[in-house]
Amino acid sequence: MVARWSVVAALVWAVALVGWCSAGDPFAYYDFDVSYTTASPLGVEQKVIAINKQFPGPLINVTTNWNVVVNVLNSLDEPLLITWDGIQQRKNCWQDGVLGTNCPIPPGWNWTYQFQVKDQIGSFFYFPSLNLQRAAGGYGGFTVNNRVVIPVPFGQPDGDITLFIGDWYNKNHTALRKALDDGKDLGMPDGVLMNGKGPYRYNTTLVPVGIDYETINVEPGKTYRFRVHNVGISTSLNLRIQNHNLLLVETEGTYTMQQNYTNLDIHVGQSYSFLVTMDQNASSDYYIVASPRFVNESLWTRVTGVAILHYSNSKGKASGPLPDGPNDFYDKTWSMNQAQSIRTNVTSGAARPNPQGSFRYGSINVTQVYVLKNKPPVVINGKRRATLNGISYSPPATPLRLADDYDKKGIYTLDFPTRPLDGPPRIGASVINGTYRGFMEIIFQNNDTIVQTYHMDGYAFFVAGMAYGEWTEDSRSQYNKWDGVSRCTTQVFPGAWTAVLVSLDNVGFWNVRAENLDTWYLGQEVYIKVVNPESNDKTESPKPDNALYCGVLENLQKPQKPHGSSEASSSSILGVGSKLLTLMLLLASIAIFA
Repeated sequence: MVARWSVVAALVWAVALVGWCSAGDPFAYYDFDVSYTTASPLGVEQKVIAINKQFPGPLINVTTNWNVVVNVLNSLDEPLLITWDGIQQRKNCWQDGVLGTNCPIPPGWNWTYQFQVKDQIGSFFYFPSLNLQRAAGGYGGFTVNNRVVIPVPFGQPDGDITLFIGDWYNKNHTALRKALDDGKDLGMPDGVLMNGKGPYRYNTTLVPVGIDYETINVEPGKTYRFRVHNVGISTSLNLRIQNHNLLLVETEGTYTMQQNYTNLDIHVGQSYSFLVTMDQNASSDYYIVASPRFVNESLWTRVTGVAILHYSNSKGKASGPLPDGPNDFYDKTWSMNQAQSIRTNVTSGAARPNPQGSFRYGSINVTQVYVLKNKPPVVINGKRRATLNGISYSPPATPLRLADDYDKKGIYTLDFPTRPLDGPPRIGASVINGTYRGFMEIIFQNNDTIVQTYHMDGYAFFVAGMAYGEWTEDSRSQYNKWDGVSRCTTQVFPGAWTAVLVSLDNVGFWNVRAENLDTWYLGQEVYIKVVNPESNDKTESPKPDNALYCGVLENLQKPQKPHGSSEASSSSILGVGSKLLTLMLLLASIAIFA
C-alpha cells in the first residue's frame, strides 16, 4: 500500500510539473533550440537565427483552447525572449515574452513557456523580441485552427501554406543595432526574403547566380490557404501571385468579408490568409512577388522578393517581366482605401459559435481616450530616440509585472499622458493606467514620414477609422461602428491617423509597440496596465513557478548551469514535454497494476 501511494504521489508531482492547468484541453509540446547558423539568403554569407537548425523556425499548429508548452533553449551569445504575436495570453501576461513581463533567458539557459490559446483562431507568428534579433530571423508560424464543432465560412482547403515575407539586410543584426546606437538610419535593405530565401532569378542583372529561392508546389484545380506574414524590419510590401486572385478570408484571428484582390499591401507585423485556386493552364510556372511600397521604384528595384508557384503539370519555368503591382508606388491614398475595404464578416463565428458581429463595439461607451503621437526620431540626452507623446520608453532592469508582484516601487511611473507632452521629449518608463473592463479609444497619429505599424499584445482591437490629417473630436464621424476589422496590428500612414477601440477585459501588463524594428528599438512603445481591483486567480494567473528573476530581484534567481545547444525536436510529440507525459503514463500504469 505504501509503495502504491508513493507511485500516486509521483504521478501527482509529474502532473504538476507538466502544469495541467486546463483539464480536458489537449497539450502540444515543442522544444526550441535557438542558435546561430550560417546562411547566404542574398548571396552574402551571414549569421542568422535558427530554431532547431531551421530558418524560418518550425510551425506551431494547434486548435482553439489547446495548451502550448514550448521549452526554449537559448544557444545564442546574448539574452533571448520569444513573443507570440497575436496570441492573447488570456489572464497570463507572464508568458508574453517581452521585457515588461519577463526577464530574459540568459545564454545557455532554457525556459519553458506554457499558455493556452483561449478562444482564438487564426494566423499568427512568433519571433525573438529583444535587441533587433528578428532582423536575423528566429521567427516561425503560429496557426490556431477552429474546433471541429465550429463552422468555418469557407470550404476545407486542399492544403495550408505559410509564407513569410520581409525586407532583409546582409549585415548581421548586431551591426544594424550598432548603426542605430550610433545615431544612423538603417538605409535601404539589400533585398526581400520569402520563407527565408532570396529571389528567383527573374532578371539576370538584378539577381546574381546561385541564389536559393522558394518554390511552392501545387496541384491543378485545387484550392490552398496561404497564410502570409510580413516579418520584416520596416518595409511595407505588396503581395501578388501572377494570374491568380487572392481571396481574403482572415486576418489575425478575424474572418473577413470575402473579396478578391489581385494584390494586397501587407505592412510590417501584419498577417493575412487567402484562398488561392489553381485555375490556370500551367503553360509555365508563376511568379509570387513581394515588392516594396512608397519608395523610389528605380532605386529599390533589386529590393524585391520573388518565389515560384509550380503546378505539378507545369510546362516550363517562369520568365518575362514580373506581374504589375499598384500603378503608383507612392500612392498611399490607394493603399488606405484598400485597407478600409477589409471588413469583419459579422455573420460568421470564429472561435465560438456566436457571430463575430454580436459584439456591438460601436454602441459601447468609451471610458478612456489616448492620442498616441509619433514624430521623426529626436536626440535626447545625446542619443537618437523615437517617442510616443514625447516619451521614449526605456525598459527597466526589472519587468513591470514582476515588480508589482513583489511590491517594488520606483520601477515605473503610472502617468503616461493622454495627449502629447508640450515640453521637451524625455526618456522614461511611463505606463498607461487602463481601467479593467473599460472601453479604450486609442488614436495613433503618425507625424513621421514613413508608414508605421502598431501592435497591441493581449488583445484584438477594432480598427474604427483612418484618414489623413490631424485627428480631432470631429473625426469620430468617420468611424466605422459596425464591421471594422478586429486585429492586433494596424498600419498608420504618414501624416495620418488610425483609431482603434479595445475592451480592456484581460488583466496584466500589455505591450503597445511599433512593429517597425528600428523605431521600436529606439523607444517607440508603451505598456498598458490593467488591474482587477478585486484581486483573484480567476482574472489573472499567478506567477509561474519557473519565473526568472532579474533587476532588483536578481537575488531570488536560482543558478542554472549553462548547458549549450542540444538536439531538440520541433515535433509536438517529442522533447521535454513528451518525456514528462511518457513518465506520467508509465507511472499511471504502475499505479493501476501495482
